Amino acid sequence: MFDHVVFGVRDYDKSREFYLKVLEPIGVAVVSEGELGIELSSDGKSSLCIRRKLEKNPAHLHLAFVAENRAQVQSFHRTALEIGAQDNGGPGLRPNYSDQYYAAYVIDPDGHNIEMVCHEDMS
Repeated sequence: MFDHVVFGVRDYDKSREFYLKVLEPIGVAVVSEGELGIELSSDGKSSLCIRRKLEKNPAHLHLAFVAENRAQVQSFHRTALEIGAQDNGGPGLRPNYSDQYYAAYVIDPDGHNIEMVCHEDMS
């Protein structure tokens, strides 16, 4: 899990809606919102900070969020596609990472690779 991640977006409102919807299954909600942008968290220990347009073309990044179970990974992927995200790898095991690595990937409104991963042991 990360402590915090901060990045700028081109369309703040679209990105705000995207992250609130796709991260709802793991309890992510608004911690604060102001002139700079929004801070989201599910546990008060780590946060995702989305900043209003900071530059013409924000740098691409990869974010991986921890899910407690595989159903949350599936919900994340389904919801993201329903609201227009691009599929970048459907829910499934990724044995090249580990025997328990169950993940899904989408591309967000700014082209960032967003992952939801569960390390739940199903054996």
